[in-house]
Amino acid sequence: MISFQLSDEQRMIRDLARDFAEKEILPKWEEYDQSGEFPWPVVQKAQEVQMMNLNIPEEYGGPGLDVLEECIVNEELAYACSGIQTALMLNSLAAWPILLAGSDAQKKMAFSRLIDDGQMAAYALTEPDAGSDVAAIKSRAIRQGDEYILNGSKTWITNAPVSSFFVVFAKTDPEGSHRGISCFLVERSWKGVTVGDPLHKLGQHAAHTGEIFFEDVHVPAENRLGREGDGFMIAMQVFDRSRPAVSAAAVGVARRAMDEAIKYAMERTAFGKPIGYQQGIAFKLADMATSIEASRLLVWQAAWLVDNHLPSAKYAAFAKSFAADTAMRAAIEAVQVFGGNGYSREYPVEKLMRDAKIYQIYEGTSEIQRVIISRELMRSR
Repeated sequence: MISFQLSDEQRMIRDLARDFAEKEILPKWEEYDQSGEFPWPVVQKAQEVQMMNLNIPEEYGGPGLDVLEECIVNEELAYACSGIQTALMLNSLAAWPILLAGSDAQKKMAFSRLIDDGQMAAYALTEPDAGSDVAAIKSRAIRQGDEYILNGSKTWITNAPVSSFFVVFAKTDPEGSHRGISCFLVERSWKGVTVGDPLHKLGQHAAHTGEIFFEDVHVPAENRLGREGDGFMIAMQVFDRSRPAVSAAAVGVARRAMDEAIKYAMERTAFGKPIGYQQGIAFKLADMATSIEASRLLVWQAAWLVDNHLPSAKYAAFAKSFAADTAMRAAIEAVQVFGGNGYSREYPVEKLMRDAKIYQIYEGTSEIQRVIISRELMRSR
């Protein structure tokens, strides 16, 4: 039997997230977008009410939400501000490799720091010459006795400037292509680790993104997650879980753009009536609503498949590509509905348009999602 109804518990989680977004994020989105400061006060409140570290199991002190429930929360928080939402949710991304491949000791160590100590962590995969092509990373971790010597650099690492430790992917077999990648827990405080200042970005100003440099960093072998060579597999398993969550945030941005457009379309008049009743505007709103509903269903389906241990890569790509494009299109059309006012920073749709673009780029570009989908289609024939 197919049901499109949330359970009582899922509705409660949605309502808690919506309440937090309305009280703690909506009043502050403009402040952090303009200042570019990291939203530490919001982070601290989110930690207090368990609106962070969502996927960390209850046995380690976390909320223990599944992927679908994480998607529900992400949509609500991103509706208020996708920059702040991203800052809050990156601990969950960093937690996934530890959940998938970490030992009990590694989980206890890392999760206690995120939950009890309020620390931040970052997921360090992307490099200057390797984004969607994970196998092309150049960072090296060469085994020497009971440790690895790590060299290389990472870029566009969200929350890197504010994180205490990193989940780092590096080549342990330089000739091994994707089979030569391994994954490590690396401390920010270690000698040879340098973190750059936050990079200047088009949107999501509240989420700090930066570079990390590794120069002869000594990483104990006990800090490796899983076996040597498991890194690529871990990264792909993370994508199956992180892409629905990111897609849900894109739905939140699109929904906010639509709501702002509807509100303005009912207030602004032209030719004797609100512009929302003009067909040129009304059809834009209708298309937004349709795409948003379709995006959410794709997100929920991908998340449900992961939670039920079913193949989900193709469906995560469906959700990511469609929701990202929907967010961008909805933001652009919202600016159009606002006309000249949409081009002004006095109105929120200008920020929504800047924030939306990144969804077509990170966690695998929209083009890469289509590569994944097409390959899955060919493989099934």
